[in-house]
This record gives sequence, C-alpha cells and structure tokens, in this order.
Amino acid sequence: MDELSEQNARETDRWTLVRDIAVLQAKLLVDGLRDLILVPASLIAGIASLMSGRDGKPGAQFYRLLGIGKQSERWINLFGALRNAPPDMEHVEPFPDTDMDELVGRLETFVVDEHRRGGMTAQAKKRLDRAISAINRARAPKD
Repeated sequence: MDELSEQNARETDRWTLVRDIAVLQAKLLVDGLRDLILVPASLIAGIASLMSGRDGKPGAQFYRLLGIGKQSERWINLFGALRNAPPDMEHVEPFPDTDMDELVGRLETFVVDEHRRGGMTAQAKKRLDRAISAINRARAPKD
C-alpha cells in the first residue's frame, strides 16, 4: 500500500471512530429517555395487570409493555458500533457467563426457600396477597 492510501485509511478510521462516538452519545440519550419513561409505565402497567385480571390470572398489560421495551432495545442497538472495531481487537468479557435474570432467579430461589421454611418472606407474601385481594374485592361489581 502506498503512503497516500495508508493516510486515507487512517483518516477514514479516525472519522469512523468520531462518528461512532457521536452516535453512541445520541443512542445513550435515547436509551436513557426510554428507561425514564419505562420506570413509571412499567409500574402502571403492572398495577393494571394485577387489577384487570380475570379468574385469578393477571392481565397482559405488563408483558405487552415488556415486548415494546424489547423491540425498542433492538431498535436502539446501543453497542452496534462494535461492528467497526478493529478485527484484531481482543473482546474481553469482564462479566460472568450469567445475566441479571439468572441472578434474580437465585434470589427468588432463596426467597421461596425462606417462604417454605415459614420465615419472614412468608409473612410478607401473606400481607401482599391480602392487599391484592382487598383491592380486587373493592373493585368487583356489587351483585
């Protein structure tokens, strides 16, 4: 490769990096805005799901919102610029092979085991169940 071609390649690489930095900043803003909206929306959808259920089953509002959130996550594609990373770059993965869902699953297992033993979580679950039942009774049509 001649000197001029090498210089053009370096400039192209530089401008690609500048573009990727700017696009990441924009995507971070959009992602943060989406998260800011999802916090109250997920709480409202969750409450609506609990209150609109029929025959002991909750409504689908919360899970519909999750579907929309997942679609928006794909659309934002926060780390899409990795496709421009140098081919010889080592992709170190500092996080374990698990994800948040697995960690939550472990916590849930702990809580369920504690509940079965009749510990503090059993009392908390009973109180929550009573509160949800009271809300459902209050909104049920009077016959």
